Amino acid sequence: MTLDNLSVVLKQKGEIVLENREIREPQLGEAQINVKVTGICGSDVHYYVHGGIGSFLVKAPMILGHESAGIVSKLGPGTEASGLKVGDRVAIEPGVGCRMCEYCKGGRYNLCPEMKFAATPPVDGTLCNYYLHAADYCHKLPDTVSLEEGALIEPLSVAVHACGRAGVKPGDRVLVFGAGPVGLLCGAMAKASGARAVGIADIVESRLNFAKSYCNASTFVLPLTNKGEANIDYSRRQSELLRNALMSIPEHGGLGGLPDVVIDATGAETCVQMGMLVAKNGGVVVLVGMGSSLQQVPIAEASGREVDVRGIFRYCNTYPRAIELLASGAIDVKPLITHKYALDDSIAAFEHVRTGKDGAIKVQIVA
Repeated sequence: MTLDNLSVVLKQKGEIVLENREIREPQLGEAQINVKVTGICGSDVHYYVHGGIGSFLVKAPMILGHESAGIVSKLGPGTEASGLKVGDRVAIEPGVGCRMCEYCKGGRYNLCPEMKFAATPPVDGTLCNYYLHAADYCHKLPDTVSLEEGALIEPLSVAVHACGRAGVKPGDRVLVFGAGPVGLLCGAMAKASGARAVGIADIVESRLNFAKSYCNASTFVLPLTNKGEANIDYSRRQSELLRNALMSIPEHGGLGGLPDVVIDATGAETCVQMGMLVAKNGGVVVLVGMGSSLQQVPIAEASGREVDVRGIFRYCNTYPRAIELLASGAIDVKPLITHKYALDDSIAAFEHVRTGKDGAIKVQIVA
C-alpha cells in the first residue's frame, strides 16, 4: 500500500486501522519530518488493548507511536535557531511543554501541566509518513548513529533520567525489576554510570538470559504467583530470599551486597514492595513502571531505614546525553531490536507485541 501519508490510527479500544492523512505544512517553529523508524512501546499496546492509561482515555481516533526518528523534509519559519536543515536525520523528542510555566522555565519541562506528548490522548503520535513537530525538539543524529538507533533514544532517555534521579554513581550496586526494553536499558545505563554490579529480576527466564548477555547482569527469577498470600506478606517472604541471593558475590550470581539503588520498571505492586524491602539502609528506590494508582507499600520499613522513594515522569534534558552515549559506544541499543515490520504491516506488528511471541524485545516499524 503506497499512500501520501499512511498513518496507523487507533479508532477505539481493540481497533487499529491504516488511514491516509493530510500532509500538513510546517508552521512557525515547526519541522516536517519524514518518519522512517518507529518503535512500538508498551504504552501504545496498552492504549490498543485497554483504550486508555489512567486518566488518559482514547475518546477519538488517534495516531499511535512516539519512539521515532526520520529525516527533515520541510522547515517552517522561525526555525533558524534549531540549526536544522532539510535532509538532516533526527530523533524526535515527543513531548513539548508550554515553555511558559515554572516547570518549563526551571528546566523540568516534563512536569509541565500543558505538556503535549505524542500518542497521549488527544494528541496524535508519530506513526505516519509525515509528522509536524517543534524544530527545537528534533535532535540531529551524528553519522555514526542509525535511524533505528535514533528511534530507541526515547526509551533510552527514560533510563538516563531514572539513573539520574537515582544518583547512580561509580561503585554502586543496582537492582532492576523488569527485563523489558526499559528495564534492560536501565541496567545498561547503570553500567555506563559506573555501577560495579547490576542485577535484573523478572518472571520470564528467557528475558533474563537475554539480560545476562546484553548488560552482563546478574539475574533473579521471580515466582509467578503469590500462592494465595496477601501481597505484602508474599513480598516480605520473597524479599528475604532475594536479599540472601543479592548478598552472594557476583561470581555466584549475586551483587555482593544489598543494592544502593533499586529501579522498578514494572509498576507491579509486588515489585514496588520488594524494591523497598531489599534496598540497603539509606538506599534509593526509583519508580519507573506505571502500575495501579493505589498500592500498599511497606512504608514503616522504608521510613525506618531511610530508604528514599522517588518517582520519575518520562524524562527531560536527556536526548543530547543519550545521543552521546550511542555515538561513543558506551551503550549499544542494536541488540534490543529483534523484529522489524513495514509501515503497511503495522497491525501485524502490534499483534506481535501484544502476544509477546518469538521472544520479542523491541519491535520497530520501518517506512
